[in-house]
Amino acid sequence: MRTLATKIFMLVAAMLFALPPCAFAAQPLDSTTVVSVLVCDPGRDIYELEGHAALRIRNSATDYAVNWGLFDFEAPNFVYRFVKGETDYMAGAIPTPMFVDYYRAQGRKVTELVLDLTPEECARIVDAVNINLQPQNRTSRYNYVKDNCSTRPLAIIEKSLADTLTLAPAPATLTGQPATFRNTMRRHHANYPWYQFGIDLALGSGIDYPLNPREAAFAPTALLTMLEGATAGNRRLVSDINVMTPGESVIAPPTPWYLTPLCVFCVLFALCTLITLADLSRRKVTRWFDAVLFSAFGITGCILAFLVFVSSHEATSPNWLLLWLNPLCLLVPVCIWFRRASGFLICYQFVNFAAVIAAIILMPIMNQSFNWAFIPLAACDIMRSLSYIHITRCERKRKNLYRIRYSGSFSSR
Repeated sequence: MRTLATKIFMLVAAMLFALPPCAFAAQPLDSTTVVSVLVCDPGRDIYELEGHAALRIRNSATDYAVNWGLFDFEAPNFVYRFVKGETDYMAGAIPTPMFVDYYRAQGRKVTELVLDLTPEECARIVDAVNINLQPQNRTSRYNYVKDNCSTRPLAIIEKSLADTLTLAPAPATLTGQPATFRNTMRRHHANYPWYQFGIDLALGSGIDYPLNPREAAFAPTALLTMLEGATAGNRRLVSDINVMTPGESVIAPPTPWYLTPLCVFCVLFALCTLITLADLSRRKVTRWFDAVLFSAFGITGCILAFLVFVSSHEATSPNWLLLWLNPLCLLVPVCIWFRRASGFLICYQFVNFAAVIAAIILMPIMNQSFNWAFIPLAACDIMRSLSYIHITRCERKRKNLYRIRYSGSFSSR
């Protein structure tokens, strides 16, 4: 049902985009014009977890919703451009009933906040929307936290009010956590721990500073709360609140504790401990395990290096995890199979051990929040580095001692 509704919506939206520019917004402004903010509850997909927002403009002649969150998964090189930070989103206007029906089909609530605006303020909003919907203006470079479907309508509203808008406080983050981009995400991603783990891995300290009220509105669900109690000068901004479609929560149920990243990586740490103890007992390194473990670290490091040095996402740099998870980790699965490379690998593991410790120390100092699932992974890294150094050096000492004894025995003869 949901897939069919989505396909129908995208088909009709494509037809509407083929209409002349501003086909809806070009209607003349009259005294019946009303501007509202539509806020949609979070959806099940990861890009819907903060909800969605749009502007509704209606009068006696027309009724349309302006949406700044349109993108095309099938666009050429979409995934590469998204990772690189070059994703372009589009603004579009569609009939409000069609907009609401799309979210009704998904079972998501749509709340309308009717704004108390003067005719001049309404006119400024309509003019700004008309300009934004022009073909040369309707495509913009998407920024997940600073320029999205929630910040765009808020910026237009605030500009129309001549900067007299005062927002209500943003919803509280999880208990004891400061209001940052990352902590706001964590509140919305509580049932999606693997997604949040990926965010904590890929995004650096650029999302860990305290937010001002405008920045906190990057999440549409936060915008809803902040507009409900907002004021414009001496009047309340919202004159009425309507639930256009009730809906129910469609968020996925909580991930079982035993499938969360922390639990999975704790199991990995336990396995790593058993293998390390066995290695110390038999005085041999389990090379296949180190090859697999450090290959995973190295591949992750390549992705982080790309995000830090190539991607234009401002939130990916600096990322202090790169000290520990970096492409140099791939030296281990290559060199560990060659005995002649053991000396080089010992030096690398000394440096790697120091880098892991430095990352652990620097992340709190540099104000980069970490995910608790990083701890067992870092512990695995430290354990395998130290065990490799110890076992390899002990093996070298045994060989040298044997060589000395053998040489002495041969000389005595």
